[in-house]
Amino acid sequence: MNIVIAMDSFKGSMSSAEAGNAAKEGILKIHPDAEVTVLPLADGGEGTIDAITLFLDGTICQMKVRGPLNDTVDSYYLFVPSQETAYIEMAKASGLTLISPDERNPYEATTYGTGELIKDAISSGAKKIYVFMGGSATNDGGAGMLQALGCRLLDKNGDDIKSGAIGLKDLDSIDRTGLMGLDVEFIAATDVTNPLCGTNGASHVYGPQKGATPEMVRQMDSRLMSFAKTAGHDPDEPGTGAAGGLSFALKNFLGAKIVSGADLVTKITGLEEQIKDADIVITGEGKMDSQTLNGKAPFKVLQLAKRYGKTVYGITGTLSEDTDRLLQAGFTRIIPLKDPSMETDKAVRSVSMTLKDLFENI
Repeated sequence: MNIVIAMDSFKGSMSSAEAGNAAKEGILKIHPDAEVTVLPLADGGEGTIDAITLFLDGTICQMKVRGPLNDTVDSYYLFVPSQETAYIEMAKASGLTLISPDERNPYEATTYGTGELIKDAISSGAKKIYVFMGGSATNDGGAGMLQALGCRLLDKNGDDIKSGAIGLKDLDSIDRTGLMGLDVEFIAATDVTNPLCGTNGASHVYGPQKGATPEMVRQMDSRLMSFAKTAGHDPDEPGTGAAGGLSFALKNFLGAKIVSGADLVTKITGLEEQIKDADIVITGEGKMDSQTLNGKAPFKVLQLAKRYGKTVYGITGTLSEDTDRLLQAGFTRIIPLKDPSMETDKAVRSVSMTLKDLFENI
């Protein structure tokens, strides 16, 4: 029996590798002779750099940067000297997991630290930079990143505006003279298709989960619209709302191409080639629901597996009301964990137990 496991991370509980190896352990307890391959999975959010590092001949570059709330955080990115290419996960510098739930404030949060990572990568010789976009704490339209790279965002007195979405209320003009990176090829990796502004934009859709009140959402959306107008770029373009609008700045100021994060990760890890030879494919994430079908990593696994007629099991923390939709999309079964606790040790044991029980009947 040839089994491929490609699990996404269970946010706040298990990394992709931890979840995958726990699943493998459970299977081997029942079928010790099974050939089980664990591949890391990510769609551009937290854990993406960790998922791809083993597949690229690069160096982890560690540094301290400005965190989302202007504190100092330890961060890192992956640099592949032979390809003059850097891989940056914005969540490592500007991510929601870097702050506690009661500190969440997208009005104040900044992407400045992400800009510092990019600046360092350029200084290290990167001619091509992938920026993975998920898991942001921010809603500043990439303004902080631009400031870190030398772009000046000015108020009516010619002074630099404050970082974060709150500073955009004072934006009057933009001086791109000192902007670094114009000779670098940028790729923004995301599976979010939301535009920068509007009811389906960054503020309205993702602001609340970052701590925004309804009034903050309205204000931030208005200020992002003003930012886009001042910059002279389209606020309605699909994909520019990723990471609180960071993709808007990457695309329109630095010429970035927007690509699917999940597709990029599956290409780097060689997932499709592994799936071709598999009998069973197992994927999953903390919560599998209708959002899973909107291009998230487990859905990408499903698409690849169904292309080759494979049996596909989805592992989820808890069953949702969207289970029928997941089954209609092609999953063979959706299996909830025995214990959906988000504590790491319990979650790891639960994945192992769940797969053990599943494969007792296979």
